[in-house]
Formats: sequence, C-alpha cells, structure tokens
Amino acid sequence: MMATMLTQTNGPDDTALPARPTRGPGRPVGDHEEKRAELLAAATKVVAEHGFAKTSLRKVAERAGYTTGAVTYYFANKGDLVLALAESRFDRYDKLLDSVAPEADIRTLLQRWLEMSVGEPEFSIVMSQLLANLQFDAKLKDTMVRRYADYRARFAEIVREGQSRGTIRDDIPATVLADQIGAMGDGFAVVTPLELQDFGPDKIDEILDGVIRLIAPVGNG
Repeated sequence: MMATMLTQTNGPDDTALPARPTRGPGRPVGDHEEKRAELLAAATKVVAEHGFAKTSLRKVAERAGYTTGAVTYYFANKGDLVLALAESRFDRYDKLLDSVAPEADIRTLLQRWLEMSVGEPEFSIVMSQLLANLQFDAKLKDTMVRRYADYRARFAEIVREGQSRGTIRDDIPATVLADQIGAMGDGFAVVTPLELQDFGPDKIDEILDGVIRLIAPVGNG
C-alpha cells in the first residue's frame, strides 16, 4: 500500500526525536548503517513538520544533532537524501510483506499497516510529500515507480497464494484484488493521522473484520 497525497501543515511534536549535542565536522562516530538510519529518522521528522520544499540538510543536521558536513558524509545533497527516504519507505513495505508472505496473512498485513499509520503518522505524511514532488524530480519518480511496481507484484503473489489456499476469494484476479486491498490501506493511512483518537484497538479490529469478509471466498463471508 502506498499512501495517496495529503496536505498536512502541522507535524509531530519536536520531542519525538530528542535533540543531542552537536557533533564536530566529519563522519559521525558509530555504525554506518545505524547513523544513516538515524539521519533518515531526523529527515522524516523535518519533512513531516516543514514539508519537502522547506527541508534542508542543515535542518536535518540540527534535528539529528550533527553538523551539516557530517550529514553530507552520508548524503551528498538534498536530492540524495530524498531518494534515500523514498527507498526507506519501500523497505518498510517490503518488511511488512515478508512478515505475512508465508501464510498469505492479509489480516495481519493490514493490522500492522494500521498500527504503523496510528503510531507513526509522519510516515504517511512523508510519503505524500514524496508523491507530490514526483513531477519535479525525475530520479525520485523513477525510484518510486520501480519500487511500487515491485511491491504490487509481490503483493499480488501473496493474494494469489491465499487464493490457492482457499482463504481468499478467487473470482477476482489476484492483481485486481491486491490493488483494491492496497487502495483500502492507502485510505486508512490518509485518515488515521487526522482521526487518531478514533483508531483504537476496537476500531482497528472492526475494520479488519470487515476487510476479511470482503475478500473471503464467495459463500464463506
């Protein structure tokens, strides 16, 4: 599921990622992947709060507690950082698919998607910002199109596996059904940041039960 575009002006609380003392110039001390992930987390907060246009390496550095020079060790420029953000979004999607693929467990997939949308509302905000800027950035567009195509193909395979097991209706092509389920997930991702108070455990269970009834084999719903 890939979140559709949503205009959001207010981002998450600054306390969500505590500030640390600014490090000196050069490479941040510590594990490369860990520090890179830390900077991407800071970039996520900045984009969610200020939008794509007002995001800068300086703001990301300040949020992470590093110098701008330390950030450029990992990301040469803003475009490089944005591409990494896009890749990281889809890496999360792939992990969700990996977790449910063996059993073709659509309910668990949607549950984790909803929990992520509720627990990390900035995730969907950042995705919407990336989508809004596709037409202005050819490299970003190529990356998003490629990763989304891979995601859709994998998701369709999971649905096809569920159909072969008899747990998902087979009167609709797997590719079409996967897109329909994905569209529902996109809708949840858009709505939950606006109505967080309405998406408690009971509400999530109610939504999931409804989706499962919709995709159950004909005659079993």
